[in-house]
Amino acid sequence: MRILIYSYNYHPEPIGIAPLMTELAEGLAARGHQVRVVTAMPNYPERSIYPQYRGRLYATEKRNGVTIQRCFVLSCPKRGLVGRLLLESSFITLSLWPALRGWRPDIILNTSPSLPACLPVAILKTLFQCPSVLNLQDILPEAAIQTGLLSNPWVIRLFERLESFAYRSATRISVIASGFRDNLLAKGVPDPKMVTISNWVDVDFIAPRPQASSEFRRRHQLQDKFVVLYTGNIAETQGVRTAIRAAQALAAYPDIRMVIVGEGKQLAVLDRFRQQLGLTNVLLLPFVPRPELPDMLAAADVGLILQKHGVVGFNMPSKTQVLLASGRPILASVPAHGTAAQAVMASGGGIVVEPENPTALAKGILELYRQPEKAQALARQGRQYALEHYSAKRAIDRYETLFYALTAPQRQPTDGDVMLALQSVQK
Repeated sequence: MRILIYSYNYHPEPIGIAPLMTELAEGLAARGHQVRVVTAMPNYPERSIYPQYRGRLYATEKRNGVTIQRCFVLSCPKRGLVGRLLLESSFITLSLWPALRGWRPDIILNTSPSLPACLPVAILKTLFQCPSVLNLQDILPEAAIQTGLLSNPWVIRLFERLESFAYRSATRISVIASGFRDNLLAKGVPDPKMVTISNWVDVDFIAPRPQASSEFRRRHQLQDKFVVLYTGNIAETQGVRTAIRAAQALAAYPDIRMVIVGEGKQLAVLDRFRQQLGLTNVLLLPFVPRPELPDMLAAADVGLILQKHGVVGFNMPSKTQVLLASGRPILASVPAHGTAAQAVMASGGGIVVEPENPTALAKGILELYRQPEKAQALARQGRQYALEHYSAKRAIDRYETLFYALTAPQRQPTDGDVMLALQSVQK
């Protein structure tokens, strides 16, 4: 097949959707499909275009069998509605030209966010006369409303209409968790239009490593410490300050270290908060290069997932699969009925505590600190669950089957192989 992937984020961006879309595109290319990706100049998470990509309106490159077509975007380091609108409007305007300049695709995969990207994808779908799949990584604008990014009633109404159009215009919608499906059903999206395909992780790359050999642990003088690690985006949905307040409650345990790895400007804000509390048991560090990610994960005794109360059915942290695959127990400070809590509990790889509650988080850390056998059992169960449910091969299999089903020539409804293919991806 000829597969066009429309994804705002892609390699070399180190976190979030970028590694997922990179692994999917390269995995499909390795199976003999022609794959091209329309994406932005790399700028995440700093929201500043990487130096080697500056000064260009467009760029085309080839990597591991995938053609990557990039466009300039108006990236703004300051977070907020205006910056986000500039980012989105520049991407949907400038990305259409490179998408039109390549071969005609058999199918288009559009990953959201960005939600406004549904507009150029709808145009391409009509021009190329091909099906499209909307891969829903977050439910917008709900997430933006809950976190306070969107508050103007007129803007909210505009984005709600855009959301509705995105769902109507897609041939299929792939959701990453059952909570997403429930959310869309309540909004009138037909159940047969949706397919649940979990996010994935490269279980060969992210794999358990001996803690004693971790260079990250040695470099930051953590050899004799119990390391509680949070790594990833430090955004409004996470509530990372809860971890710092939990560290304050654990000040009497000098061998417990809270290690937070993130983007520099976000860390600077957290550092001011850490200094206000006078804490010395919190370590704030910048992202490591992706090849060093398994070594960094090996340094942890516990991996953290953090969310705020309002984040329930519209956010599923991609770090969930990564932590499970790394063979480290998870401590999830997340809403009990949310998609993240459901995933952690189903895996048997971690424990869930009340979100935005530093005392509950500190108690959870002490539970794993005092019960190493329990921590090890959770780690083993989590790794096994990742192997069985979150491997990249499994996800690529399911997307490939879905794409074949949607691109097959029109046949009678009784045609068994197409019907079976559709049934298999809807399970």
